[in-house]
Amino acid sequence: MLRREFVAGAATFALSARPLRAHAQQSATRRPRIGILIYSTPERDPNTQALLEGLRQLGYIDGQNVTIEYRYAQGRPERLPELATDLVKSKPDVIFALGGDVTPHAANATQAIPIVYVMSADPVQLGIAKSLAKPGGNSTGVTLLSDQLAAKRLETFKEAVPRIARVALVRDPSHADNELPIAERAAKVLKLELLPVEIHDPAELDRTLETAKEADIDGLYVVSSRHTVANAQRIVEFSNRQHLPLVAGWGAWVQAGGLISYGPNLVEMIHKASRYLDTVLKGANPGDLPVQQPTRFELFVNLKTAKTLGLDLPESFLLRADKVIE
Repeated sequence: MLRREFVAGAATFALSARPLRAHAQQSATRRPRIGILIYSTPERDPNTQALLEGLRQLGYIDGQNVTIEYRYAQGRPERLPELATDLVKSKPDVIFALGGDVTPHAANATQAIPIVYVMSADPVQLGIAKSLAKPGGNSTGVTLLSDQLAAKRLETFKEAVPRIARVALVRDPSHADNELPIAERAAKVLKLELLPVEIHDPAELDRTLETAKEADIDGLYVVSSRHTVANAQRIVEFSNRQHLPLVAGWGAWVQAGGLISYGPNLVEMIHKASRYLDTVLKGANPGDLPVQQPTRFELFVNLKTAKTLGLDLPESFLLRADKVIE
């Protein structure tokens, strides 16, 4: 039921806009080439398909007027440095890097080829951008972070499930984000106890979640990262099996069976990145293009999961939802 539509050193600073633009403008005399670096595989990563759709909307068709080359780690992060280097050696006109754990490898591999990225991490914290307004260097893109999100997400969770009092915040500590400190401040205002739960190794995910459950939690707040997204189904199944309501970052969590998500429209943000690819291919210097942040957020609710958990969500809450899964 749809309610609404829903390090860089001196060498980097020595690069001027001219060589970056000249690199991209090679496409004026031949078919432009886009190199894509991803964590999993093109077939398994729906975000890759969203990027291709965004490019098609701009008139770019792989094999017709653009050539796209992939390098993908098949879920093995140790392969990313070598894959990034190999992709740079193929000399694409621009590189698209998907993810905050992928982008640094592309940035380390080249300070000459333009890079456009999408990440849920903070590019400034990662050292990829000098600032969001003027990133500098040879890269720019989209971050899904917004300072207001963590507090609003927790507030929304408490509104939907007033009985929650002790919430486990599940996160990957290697993921550069600002959610924990902001969620901790919001929890104090909401009179919630927040228990950080760190996932270091997906192989130990079940044991980690069981340990959190033994600490008498009554809800899960999941910070989206490569580790958590790759194991979303396992996390959702655990939460529902243990009768724990779950809140997370965007709609895919609710579609997988989680209770609530509040965050940006991921497809919309990836389409913004595809427009940046187009802009760079036409000669823009990525370092002059501000890193884009979400300005519109969506509330998804899984009513089927609510019923399974024995929750009676307020009608006023459901009416505000952008999408309710029944």
